Amino acid sequence: MTTIAAQPPLTEMSPVVQRFVLHWGEMGTRWGINRTVAQVHALLYLSERPLNADDITGTLGVARSNVSTSLKELVGWDLIRTVHILSDRRDHFDTLHDPWELFRRVLAERRRRELDPTTAELAACAVQAEAEGASPEVRERIVRMHQFFKAMGAAHDAVKDVPPMLLAKTLSAGAAFRKLFGG
Repeated sequence: MTTIAAQPPLTEMSPVVQRFVLHWGEMGTRWGINRTVAQVHALLYLSERPLNADDITGTLGVARSNVSTSLKELVGWDLIRTVHILSDRRDHFDTLHDPWELFRRVLAERRRRELDPTTAELAACAVQAEAEGASPEVRERIVRMHQFFKAMGAAHDAVKDVPPMLLAKTLSAGAAFRKLFGG
């Protein structure tokens, strides 16, 4: 945890920050994330300093309980951290500012919450389909879906430890190569 000097409360967003926060909240809902969770994260991402729950509540104009729930969710995803401010007993929150690292953390958490359980369930379904004598089409489709989920897990494993700058350069080089040579 980091300790820094006290700052005045934040209560207003500039037009560009408001635009970003509103859009991030909208995109969050499309990604299956609660709008307020996404907006809290967006506000922390653009904030020049760590914010406490009261700052976030006042700035976003949402209920304190909703902010508390959102902060717990973001901590659970390892996207924010608690920061202590000198002479202030409240917890303040900060987030990573590297989009690549944020992406990696979201990817790792989605793997843990969604991909791994689905991969295990598909393996069990494949065994059950075989044991029950399911039609070849059903067995094949379950096996193919299981193979796909295993491949997605392997893809995650292949990129999870690549340094963000190398990953960015690799993806940029790949896009340039495709543009140059068609594909």
